[in-house]
Amino acid sequence: MPPKKIPMRMCVGCREMHPKKELLRIVRTSDGKTVADSTGKVSGRGAYICPKKECFDKARKIRGIERALEVDISDEVFESLREGIDESDR
Repeated sequence: MPPKKIPMRMCVGCREMHPKKELLRIVRTSDGKTVADSTGKVSGRGAYICPKKECFDKARKIRGIERALEVDISDEVFESLREGIDESDR
């Protein structure tokens, strides 16, 4: 039996490939909201980011999340996403 393939995704901050389960998914829903998706099952366009403050800060600086989701993100939404990163970073 061949080994199971592990789904890989690229972090929009550091631009490195990581196993999908190690990353935090950020989703633009059909109604235009941007939310952190801890389950990986929320419907919408997704972007993946390492659960590290450094990657989040870099993604924000280079507008990686906004480019991946094709949407402008307000400061309030960035702060709520940062809280999701802080919780998963513990």
